[in-house]
This record gives sequence, structure tokens and C-alpha cells, in this order.
Amino acid sequence: MARRLSFAAAVNEAQAQAMELDDSVICCGLGADDPKGIFGTTTGLVERFGPHRVFDMPASENAMTGVGIGAALNGMRPVMTHQRMDFFLLALDQLVNNGAKWHYMFGRGVPVTIRLIVGRGWGQGPTHSQSLQSWLTHVPGLKVVMPSRARDAKGLLLESIFDDNPVVVLEHRWLYGIEDEVDEAPFGIPLGQGERLREGEDATLVAASHMTVEALKAWEYLAAAGVHCDLIDLKSLSPLDWDLVFDSVGKTGRVLVLDTGWAQGSVAGEIIARIAMDCHGDLKTAPRRLALPDYSVPTAFELTRNFYPHWRDIVAAVAEMTGSPMAMPDRTETLPHDVPDPEFNGPF
Repeated sequence: MARRLSFAAAVNEAQAQAMELDDSVICCGLGADDPKGIFGTTTGLVERFGPHRVFDMPASENAMTGVGIGAALNGMRPVMTHQRMDFFLLALDQLVNNGAKWHYMFGRGVPVTIRLIVGRGWGQGPTHSQSLQSWLTHVPGLKVVMPSRARDAKGLLLESIFDDNPVVVLEHRWLYGIEDEVDEAPFGIPLGQGERLREGEDATLVAASHMTVEALKAWEYLAAAGVHCDLIDLKSLSPLDWDLVFDSVGKTGRVLVLDTGWAQGSVAGEIIARIAMDCHGDLKTAPRRLALPDYSVPTAFELTRNFYPHWRDIVAAVAEMTGSPMAMPDRTETLPHDVPDPEFNGPF
């Protein structure tokens, strides 16, 4: 039976159901047993499963990740949360040189799931707002997912927890309050399987995470103006559903790839490179991408106002690609994604 759940509640439910299904699943990380429960994603777990399975860890990212990988090599399935992706940079050595390489070198999987929070708001600035998924997709042996909806948050997390190799789940903080229909029973969504959320013949939009939310808004505006797009939600960045992307580009001949990270060296850039190589004959115009400009995230609200790609920018890009005359949406008002969630009251 499906019912409406927030993204945060779906993440919470996925962890609880995994722990009920398998005693080897543990939940750990900074704030895992805190009353606020990492944006509500771990609330109540310590009361249900006890401090031996749900526990805080010291703010030593490399060490705690090493503990998680060691536990995974000794029969556990850790779900480890780092409050910000920026802090996790200190743990890349453990994840890249140990977790991701172990199966290749020694023939044993490392069933650890790393939850990393990306996103911005509240003037978080250059060291608390980075989406560095392209770094992670560059590493052989790592699987990387970026859900955009509550249903996908639950299904992808459950699939990740029971995968026998390391998976990094990137959760955008602006998604936690968004609700969706989510099945109550446990279910998995295969990694590497994208979804066509909307149909159209004029252009293809390829997105993941919060950019899927922006793309859905743009799709509505474009459709009202008579421009109909295929909208692909990738869900998984590594592995990536190339067949779905290529099929859509073959139909529309135009593609705009949306990314929460920086343009240079981005996942969007890799997607465009593959499209240029494998779908060159299908293209009616040069592929395009929307991503962050290549400089650090500013802290001041007035500087961030036009820093992040927005659904209005998607509309403008598609209108230009398709040569469709239409009234452009007003971008002068306050943009909702440049200010924090009304319930957000802290720097993390």
C-alpha cells in the first residue's frame, strides 16, 4: 500500500526496514542518534534498535569511514552518514583506496553504504555547499546514486544497503521535505535504472537530484507554450542508464543536461561526450548543459541569487535550442531555492 511520505521519512523508513530484515545492518555517523536525527532521516532508530546498532561517531571522517569499511569486511552492512559532503573529503582515502578497490584486488565485496548530504541555503558558502558527485563517478568500484523523489530515496537506499559493494547515496537537503507516494512494504530500485518522467518530441532534459525538481517545473511551463520535452531522471550516476538517454536523444535530436555540480569536469560533461560519440547522427543541434559556473559558491544571498541554475534557465535554454518563440518567465522575484527551508534553523 502506498501513502504519502516526505523524502526524509522515506530515507528513515528504508533504514528501519533494512535493519528489521537483516541484523547485520547498522546505522552510524555524526548525529545518527541525535534527537534531530540528521534532518529527520535517523529519528527514532536508536529507540527501536538500540545503541549497539545506531550510534554516533567522532568527528574524524577518515577514521570513522575506515571503521565502516572494516565492519563491512567482517560481516556487517554499515549505513554511514556524513552530515555534509564537504566534510567527507577527509575520508576519500578510505573510500577510494580501500572500499572501492577491495573486490578487484582481493575478491571480497565491501557492503558499506555512505550517505552524503549536498545542497545549500542559509548562506552556507564555499565549504558547505559542494556537489562533488563527478569525483566519485570517476572511481572504478564505486556506485553513485542521486534520488530526486521520496519513492526513489527509499528504493535506491534499500538496494544500496543490500548491494555487496560500496554505494554512495547523495541526498540534496532541499529534497527532504518534498512528499511523494511511497509503498509501505520494502522494495528496491535497481541501480543504473533511470526513468522517463515526462514524454515529448522536441528536446530531451536529463537530470538528477534537485535538478529534476527544477526540470519538472520547466517542463510544465514549456508544455504550456507548446514545447514538449522528454524528461529523464537518472537516479543513478554510476552505473548510468545510457540506453534510456540514447533512446530519448534519438527521438528528439536535442539534449540539455542538468547538473548540481560545476560545469568543468561534470557528470553533465561526460553525458554530453557520450552523446556526441554515440548519437552524433541523431543530433539536430549541439548538446548543452546547465551547471554551476566555475568559481566558488558565494555566501551572500545577493550573490547566490543568480548563481544556481533554475527552472527559468532551463526554459530559456530549451527555447533557444528549439527556436521556439515564447515569453520568458520573470526571474526578478526572490527565488525559492536561494533561501533556506522555513523549518531549517542551523548551519548544517
